[in-house]
Amino acid sequence: MQSTATQQELATELQDSIRTWLPEVIELARLAGQTILKIYETDFHVNNKKDNTPVTCADLAANELIVSRLSELTPQIPILSEESVEIPFEQRRLWETYWLVDPLDGTRAFIDRTGEFSVNIALIHRHQPVIGVIYSPVKQCSFYACKDSGAFYLDKDNVARNIRVRSQCPKKIVVAGTLKSRSNALLAYLDNLEKAFNGVDIRFMGSSLKSCMVAEGEADLYVRLGPTSEWDTAAAQCIVEEAGGLITDTRMNRLTYNVRESLLNPNLFVFGDKSIHWDEFLADVSGSF
Repeated sequence: MQSTATQQELATELQDSIRTWLPEVIELARLAGQTILKIYETDFHVNNKKDNTPVTCADLAANELIVSRLSELTPQIPILSEESVEIPFEQRRLWETYWLVDPLDGTRAFIDRTGEFSVNIALIHRHQPVIGVIYSPVKQCSFYACKDSGAFYLDKDNVARNIRVRSQCPKKIVVAGTLKSRSNALLAYLDNLEKAFNGVDIRFMGSSLKSCMVAEGEADLYVRLGPTSEWDTAAAQCIVEEAGGLITDTRMNRLTYNVRESLLNPNLFVFGDKSIHWDEFLADVSGSF
């Protein structure tokens, strides 16, 4: 067993490393976004994966670029990506640190040409994200964070500003949502919010950009009552937490990564106001957001 002093030295060494890696990852996400945009402007073809979810050549091209560059940047750190070969839990459960990538989050939005898709890159250490980068190719902007260093928005002119969640909800709260998904569970939850607050303003957005709305104080809550995968939330979790918020399951426990064979997340909340028990508004209705 390592001594406390050794553990502290390792923690300091990792913190120094992630601050060095972060600018490289921000640039890599931008380059992947440029690759995606070139395909976005063409008459691309759509295939279905084994789980019947769509995949395009943009997903695959971005994945190839990201995996190649991360392998050069940190050859000692393994990579888990949505579009890579499946890695058995028996192998990945031994990883203390690894990259977790969604090269094109919001493939359906990409196919529908809504512009609401993103590139997500996270570094996971001991089951928690310590780097998070989300890039919007259409808006040409980034959201990024690394542990204990704050969260930031980088505009298309390469100007960065610190972002913070709205730590106290207004009387009328803003909820980030997905336009095409309005389940019974979600409608019941929103109805309960309406009764507790002075109205609910729903703002629709795709991919992890919904969580970014919470991180920059544009929304108070994003609720997901349906399946997501760990690569959908990891980068966003780092950004939201460094902005002062939380991403939790519906029992209000922080999400953790690579602790089970399944890579599916539980139902979740993304929020800034930690004084509110968001689980109290759940109705006994099954469904997905």
